[in-house]
Amino acid sequence: MPRAKNDDGQALTGLRLSDLLARLDADPNQAGQEYERLRRVLIKFFDWRGASSPDECADDCLDRLARRLAEQVPVQDLRLFALGIARLVLLERRRQPTMPSIDQLPERMTASVSVAADRETPLHDCLERCLAALPAGSRSLVIGYYDGERDRKIANRRRLSASMGLSEGALRSRVQRVRDHLESCVETCLTGSKGISS
Repeated sequence: MPRAKNDDGQALTGLRLSDLLARLDADPNQAGQEYERLRRVLIKFFDWRGASSPDECADDCLDRLARRLAEQVPVQDLRLFALGIARLVLLERRRQPTMPSIDQLPERMTASVSVAADRETPLHDCLERCLAALPAGSRSLVIGYYDGERDRKIANRRRLSASMGLSEGALRSRVQRVRDHLESCVETCLTGSKGISS
C-alpha cells in the first residue's frame, strides 16, 4: 500500500494520495498496482545511479509528486514528471555531505579492532558489547555482510540480498543503519558512558 510523508515527516493527506492514485488509473485496484510499479521504477532509477537509500529516495519522489499534483501543477505525462523529480532528488542527495563508503570502512574497522585487541584497549571490548546488544537479526546481518574477502564477500552480499528479497542498494542502506547505531554505541562506550543503548 502506498506510503507517503511530507517534509515534516507527517503523512500526506488522504486527498493528496487519492489524487495521485486517481491520476495513475481510474480503477482503484489498478491505481495501486500502477503506484507500486512506478515506485519500483524509481527505486531502480536511484539504485542504478548509486543513491545510498533508493527506497527512501523513491518515497521522497512520490511524496513530492503528490504535493505537486495537489498544487494543481499541470502534468502531461505523470511518469516522465516523476522521473524529472527523481533527477532533482538525486542531485540534492549528491550535494549532501558524503559519508565514507560502507565498503571502505570494514577493513579500517577490522584493523582498528585487531590493533585494539593487541594493545588491550577498550575498543575491542566496546565493540563486542555493542554487537551483543544488537537484536539478533541486526547482528547476524552486519556480520554476514562483512564476511569473507573480496570476491567471496561480494558473492555473500548478493546471496544475502537475494535471501532477504532486497536489492543490493537496499541491503547496503539497511546495513549502514545498523553500522551507524553500532558506531554510536561504541563511541558512547569509549567515552565512558555506563549504559549501552540497544
